[in-house]
Amino acid sequence: MNGARAQGTLFALGSACFLVASVSSQWASAPRAWIGVAFFTGSLFFTAAAALQLSAAERSDRLAAAIQFAGTLLFNVSTFAAMKHGLDAKQTDLRVWAPDVFGSACFLVASALAYAAVRHRGRSAAWWVGALNLAGSVAFGVAAVASLVEPSSDVMVNVRISNAGTSLGAACFLAGALLLPRSERESPVSGEAR
Repeated sequence: MNGARAQGTLFALGSACFLVASVSSQWASAPRAWIGVAFFTGSLFFTAAAALQLSAAERSDRLAAAIQFAGTLLFNVSTFAAMKHGLDAKQTDLRVWAPDVFGSACFLVASALAYAAVRHRGRSAAWWVGALNLAGSVAFGVAAVASLVEPSSDVMVNVRISNAGTSLGAACFLAGALLLPRSERESPVSGEAR
């Protein structure tokens, strides 16, 4: 399996885990523990893909790949902490929300850098990968902000927006991941951030 295909597969698996978990969280009665495991597993797939991407990145793409890799590590922290029960609002915001927000910010910066590198390529597969990942990063950012737990009520700012943003972001990332191998075949430039 070539590098782009391996990255695309790992990013697709991570995206699928996030999509299934967020949709289940919103519209299904799946056990909370299962949803937490799905999010954490997805974050591990994202990290594995980002590590491959960082190791293969051209010099011009290394900054975006490094920022994205840092974001995946923050998602590992937040999704693992989210599986713990009994956290109060302050603990949840510190252990889950803060790494999630900073991870989402890393994804947004990495995606913006990657999109800037491909924006001149018209409607090529590389352009679509960049555009889809930028849209997914914006959706993840909205979801992260909406998941802040209000200390006065121990309730998220907006659970529906958080789940919808995560679902939309994961769907965008999944589509981008599926196009990644094609974008690499089209262009000599490698390693657009996810």
